[in-house]
Amino acid sequence: MVAYNFQARFADAVESGAKQQTIRAPRKDGRHAKVGDPLQLYTGMRTKACRKLRDAVCHDACTIHIMRDKVWTFKPQELHLNLDEFARLDGFAHWDEMRSWFEAAHGLPFQGVMIRWLVPSER
Repeated sequence: MVAYNFQARFADAVESGAKQQTIRAPRKDGRHAKVGDPLQLYTGMRTKACRKLRDAVCHDACTIHIMRDKVWTFKPQELHLNLDEFARLDGFAHWDEMRSWFEAAHGLPFQGVMIRWLVPSER
């Protein structure tokens, strides 16, 4: 089981299923979710306000490069051409907002890991 924490601004999108991916900086230990891993998605971890948003299953984990004007993912290698749509999948309103957030938080160019998930169907 792999747990990921989300900022409050993304919590509703994760909980509703509108956001089905996350982009993370590399960890010092190199660990991130792998395909098939069960995921637990939270907001407010390590606080009294901790709330589980949903359970999911990792269906893709790959390296990502974010530059000022392009996004590359690898496995398979793909140049994402519709940057506004890509930003919306990650919980941002548009590419300019996503680029500004990554530039302020991590600096550009950014290299990290993109994890995408599926939500198990309820029976």
